[in-house]
Amino acid sequence: MWVAALSVLVGTGMLGYVAWEDVGTDVVAGRVQRELRQDIRERWQHPTVIDVVGPETSPPLGSADSLIRVPRFGAEYEMAIVEGVRDEDLGRGVGHFPGAGPGQIGNFALAAHRVTNGEPFYDLPRLRPGDRVIVETSDATYTYVLDTNPNDLVLPFTEGWVIDPAPVAPAGEAPPGMPTFESERAPEAPESDPRPPTEAIITLSTSSELFNSDERMVAFGHLVTATPK
Repeated sequence: MWVAALSVLVGTGMLGYVAWEDVGTDVVAGRVQRELRQDIRERWQHPTVIDVVGPETSPPLGSADSLIRVPRFGAEYEMAIVEGVRDEDLGRGVGHFPGAGPGQIGNFALAAHRVTNGEPFYDLPRLRPGDRVIVETSDATYTYVLDTNPNDLVLPFTEGWVIDPAPVAPAGEAPPGMPTFESERAPEAPESDPRPPTEAIITLSTSSELFNSDERMVAFGHLVTATPK
């Protein structure tokens, strides 16, 4: 009798966990995103000194100062970009890997969940070369155009070259349309060192499968316009 009761409890607990992952995290993430977007726009209207001159170091992990829009995802799509790619960062929105910021020379690399936590990049597989990615900050709007199809580059999370400042694909891994990002390596620099970038690019990545994926799909793009406010 007690075995049957225990099985029921375990089953109920598992169903509850799945429901929380699928629905509960989306509800929480939606509320957090609304608050983040509101806070960002309020700070744009009433900036502090740090908002104007910028922090002395990189923005702290978990902070959010910019918004991303992807027309392919629909007119209503707008997400706050959160500094960092820790679980807690990705649980709040689109995560930004440490490195180049919006519009800066280098690789503005972003990652987000496809399912749970608001599903920020659920539709990433729909993107195609030529699609726009728009990033708005307190002082400018940056428009990137994708060069590659995310379905053409699926690789293990352990391959970190995609977030290098100037990504160079290993032999046979470059997706169709991937540009040769220009760089200038110092003559004395080891081949293993990342190449210093000379272009402003963007990288988008998310899980390749909806559940239990050990791989990610990746798309690259480049900056086409920077419009001051």
